[in-house]
Amino acid sequence: MKRGLLFPPSLVVWLAASIVVFATDLQAQVRHLTSQTLYVPAYSHIYYGDRERPMLLAVTLSVRNTDRNHPIVVESVEYFNSEGKRIREMIQGPLTLNPLSSTRFVIQESDTSGGSGACFILRWKSAKPVTEPIVETVMINTQSQLGISFTSQARVLQETIAK
Repeated sequence: MKRGLLFPPSLVVWLAASIVVFATDLQAQVRHLTSQTLYVPAYSHIYYGDRERPMLLAVTLSVRNTDRNHPIVVESVEYFNSEGKRIREMIQGPLTLNPLSSTRFVIQESDTSGGSGACFILRWKSAKPVTEPIVETVMINTQSQLGISFTSQARVLQETIAK
């Protein structure tokens, strides 16, 4: 019985090159920053049904320092309504997040001041270059045995990339 190659050599070369490119892409995605200003969507309610009935949602803004060695400082967390009007500042002063720690800010389900187009503007900084924090909102509502939950990711408005 003649034994041949299981895969053609050209396929093996292509697969090897693809793995190298993929690994390089993953490394390129790890960014080191010293500050960011972020826009984070927050849906305090959504609409359902033909009559556009509102469903109130609790909103949790989660901020996670992903750096293993250095703290970040959350300088401000502002909450805005659907019309872009600032409703309130969520912190009284700078808040330090140690390496791998997190914090949260909650908008109660009964708080309708933000509307369906509410958002947070969050500013953070670090004295040393750090990996990009994870900043997202989690919206949730449970009624009877039914529930809804979804997340929104932060969008970068401004940042300082470490050199």
